Amino acid sequence: MKRGSMRARLLVSFAIVTLTGAAALAIAIRVMVPTLYDEKTRAGRGGPTGAAGGDAQTAAVQHDAVVSAVNTAMVIALAASLLCSALIAVMLSKRNLRNLDRMRAGTRRLAMGHYDTRIDRPTEPELAVLADDINHLAATLAASEQRRAALIGDVAHEMRTPLTTISGYLEGMNDGLFTPAEVGSTLRVEVARLHSLARDLAAVSRSEENGLSLERQPDDLVAVLSIVVERLRHQFDAAHVGITFEAPSPIPMTIDRERMVQAFTNVIGNALAYTPAGGSVLVVARRHGDHGVVHVTDTGRGIAAEDLQRVFERFYRADPHDHSGGTGIGLTISRAVVEAHGGSIVARSDGLGRGTTFEVTLPAR
Repeated sequence: MKRGSMRARLLVSFAIVTLTGAAALAIAIRVMVPTLYDEKTRAGRGGPTGAAGGDAQTAAVQHDAVVSAVNTAMVIALAASLLCSALIAVMLSKRNLRNLDRMRAGTRRLAMGHYDTRIDRPTEPELAVLADDINHLAATLAASEQRRAALIGDVAHEMRTPLTTISGYLEGMNDGLFTPAEVGSTLRVEVARLHSLARDLAAVSRSEENGLSLERQPDDLVAVLSIVVERLRHQFDAAHVGITFEAPSPIPMTIDRERMVQAFTNVIGNALAYTPAGGSVLVVARRHGDHGVVHVTDTGRGIAAEDLQRVFERFYRADPHDHSGGTGIGLTISRAVVEAHGGSIVARSDGLGRGTTFEVTLPAR
């Protein structure tokens, strides 16, 4: 909307209000003043029968004079009202347009990528709400940009290690330090790691865009956990870590089985990755009211208090040089899957060296 257009609309709106009020006042005065004047005049002369001819003529002149004076006063009042309305409309339009100009300038800066832009709140409540919305949008865009930059840095860091390993082995093979068989074995491991990273990144991207597609079907949470435990059992045996699964009764739910298997595979696999040989992992599923609750408790290295709130962040590791837990995205994916099902997941630990418990809560049928 152009500046002149808005100012003109404000002026027209004020003029319409003024003219409407003036017209109503004029009609009321024009109808009532002559009648009231005649009634008061007759009452003062003792009624129409007592009036002489001269008095009647004088009364008519006075009547016309009063009506003329009233009409003149109404014209002057109308002109003054229109002038005041025009002045007020110009003043208000300047003030409001000045606030709108600041908001337009702020949104243009946001469009240019200056996400630190903030707009001062005007005194008008409606414009203040609009300014708050724009500031909230700016903060959201700034947070999104920070996450994007962090993701690029994290991906670059995660890719650097396998690529460095691949490059080193290829150079070593050229120098005769490694045999082709040794290089081939290492390449397969590192390429598999890169494939896993790409797959997990795609899953995280879908979850952050609220793009997780769920195909929910009536199912049993205990059956899902049984599948996960059996799939991972050989890995536990190879790592010499014990695993126990306890579930006294079925827990019916409406879930996406494949997604839920992925989520619990990540959680239980994470417990395995951070539990040393000789340790154990306990998986317990219980129904509490309208929810199913799963506890995955390990006897591993534990989590420091300051890291508990960050374990679900993508690529976060308490020890940046420790890659035993995989790509560092598994718990991020698990949280996204659980929350997409209307549940929650939290981590608890009494500190380093004292194990960790992950609690997953999901709505049951």
